[in-house]
Amino acid sequence: MKLYSSEIAPNPRRVRIFLAEKGLSVPIVEIDMRTGEQLQPAFRKINPEGTIPVLELDNGVRIDDSFAICVYFEELQPEPSLLGRSAEEKAVILCWQRRVEREGLYAAMEGLRNFARSFKGRALTGADSYEQIPALAERGRIRVQRLYELIDKRLADNEWIAAGRFTIVDITMMVTVDFAKLIKVEIPETAANLRRWFTAVSARPSARA
Repeated sequence: MKLYSSEIAPNPRRVRIFLAEKGLSVPIVEIDMRTGEQLQPAFRKINPEGTIPVLELDNGVRIDDSFAICVYFEELQPEPSLLGRSAEEKAVILCWQRRVEREGLYAAMEGLRNFARSFKGRALTGADSYEQIPALAERGRIRVQRLYELIDKRLADNEWIAAGRFTIVDITMMVTVDFAKLIKVEIPETAANLRRWFTAVSARPSARA
C-alpha cells in the first residue's frame, strides 16, 4: 500500500491529517505539483485525471478521492471515530462535511484557480483544459467568507463543528482556512468562536502532517 501525495495541496493534506489522527502510517510517494508532475504521462498511468491524492492498495486497486480514502481507513480502524458511530452521527457529520467542502474548500479552489497565473488554462482539476473566469475568483472568496460566518455561529454553542469531538469536518475546515489564505481570505477578527476553534485544531500534532 502507498499514498501518492503532495505537501502543497489541500486534499492530500486532509488524508495525511486523518491518518495521523488514526495513528496510522502509510508509505508516501511525493508528487511534485510545482513542476506539474501530476500531469505527466508517468503519473497519468496511475490516475488519468492527474489529481492527488491516490491510495494504491497491495492488490493494485487505486482510490483517487480524498474522502473515499478516509472512508477506507475508517473501516480498517474504526477508532478513534472520525466519521461517526451511530446512524445519526454519521449523517450529521456527512452533512457538515459536504457543506464545508462545497462552500469552503472547493470555493477556495475556485477562487485560486480562476485568478492565479500558474493555473492559466487549468481552471478546473482533471485531464481537460478550462480557461479562467475572473468573476468566479471573486465568487469563491465571497463563498468562503459566508462559510466563516456560518461556522462561527455554529461554534458559539459547540466545541467542534459536527459532533462532541474532533471529526473529519474539523480536518476539512482547518485545511480550508489555511488554503484560503492563498486567495487573501482570513478569519475575521470578529469571528471569536472560529478563531478559538482554529487555535485549538492547529495545535493538534496531526495538523503538521
